[in-house]
Amino acid sequence: MHVTPAPPVAHLMKTMGTEGVMAALAAAEDGRTRAEYLHWDKLQHLEPPVGLSPELWWLKVKLARNDQLRRLPLRDRNGLPLGYTLPDTVLRSLHQIDQHGGTALAGGVAVSDRDSGRRFVVNSLMEEAIRSSQLEGATTSREVAKELLRSGREPLNRSEQMVANNYRALQFMRDGIGDTLTPEAVLELHRTLTLETLDEPGAAGRLQRPGEERVRVYDPAGKVLYFPPPADQLPERLDLLCQFANADDDTDPFVHPVLRSILLHFWLAYDHPFLDGNGRTARILFFWAMRKHGYWFAECLPISRLIRKAPGQYSRAFLETETDEGDTTYFILHQLQVIEQAIADFDIYVENEVAEQRDLKRMLHGIDGVNGRQLVLLNHALKHPDHRYTFAGHAHSNRVTHETARADLGGLAERGLLIRRRRGRTYEFEPAPDLPQRLKESAP
Repeated sequence: MHVTPAPPVAHLMKTMGTEGVMAALAAAEDGRTRAEYLHWDKLQHLEPPVGLSPELWWLKVKLARNDQLRRLPLRDRNGLPLGYTLPDTVLRSLHQIDQHGGTALAGGVAVSDRDSGRRFVVNSLMEEAIRSSQLEGATTSREVAKELLRSGREPLNRSEQMVANNYRALQFMRDGIGDTLTPEAVLELHRTLTLETLDEPGAAGRLQRPGEERVRVYDPAGKVLYFPPPADQLPERLDLLCQFANADDDTDPFVHPVLRSILLHFWLAYDHPFLDGNGRTARILFFWAMRKHGYWFAECLPISRLIRKAPGQYSRAFLETETDEGDTTYFILHQLQVIEQAIADFDIYVENEVAEQRDLKRMLHGIDGVNGRQLVLLNHALKHPDHRYTFAGHAHSNRVTHETARADLGGLAERGLLIRRRRGRTYEFEPAPDLPQRLKESAP
């Protein structure tokens, strides 16, 4: 990917002279830079306002942005602070997320009881574990990966190990980190994510060390666009990252919790402290921060699935920040768009699930003893007549005990809706061949 580095403001001020700077300041504001937060890579190819060269137009834009820039405690490898601005597009997105985020989850029939809510979260964490792993190179299919996580079996290859690790790491994010982020927790998160998947096993759960090769990003001409901070700075930078993550709403200056979560994602990825697994670690820290600040619906959003659909835009958001004097607004805008789209997609998903469960409940109305977990399983069985269910998989998917899973599956088998078959020392349950007809006959 090629992103032309923006000319630094100090360089433009020096080369354009006082007359050029005054001309830039006096020029009328161009609506194109209000409608879109343009990077130099795009702006240089547009027709500039009358009387300005592309460079002077860029200088005008940057002076206006710098006047509104909010500095962060994150610094680049040269010690210069990174920052962000709050254009209308950012404020509008934050309002939409605050106002509409998770409305279907909050009001949907499908999550109106504890079991259903737990099941939605488990399924969402599984989806995120799969998509995040695929984004980083795992080649297993979604179907195989879902079976791996539902059954709880041992991974068969590196790709499956990545998926299993990611799911365990998401559970650690929910249950193991708590409300205070520590360097030790970040290292444990990384260790969980990369267990038995690294070419150098000893690199799991530790920062890169001085002398180890650090990642670099080059443009087509061989110029370095991004080079992370030196390894000897990583312990101190990780401490600062945790301090930033733990700041509350009373901390001055105020950072909107969604922005703080996004910036935490960027910070970890920017520092790139690990040999591998930086992207996965950064995304899980985003989920942790959102959850900590009360955005409980965030862990149900298909963030990595959307990023995986357009990985170039994700990479470009990083590069635009890195090639424009540390302006993280580009990355913030990209992530806000992903969050809004994820909310919209998940609301549609929940509406469909609510409608399907309502139809199934109507069909089974009057049948005693069919609970919400069994309804979801029957709905799944209608769509996947070749699927096999086990006690362990059902317990894992619904976060219930083995005894509860035995009662659920056994009860459906007694009604003739599932067929019980012995496989070695365990039982498997498959949908009855004529399940749709049996369900209709079961209706009163």
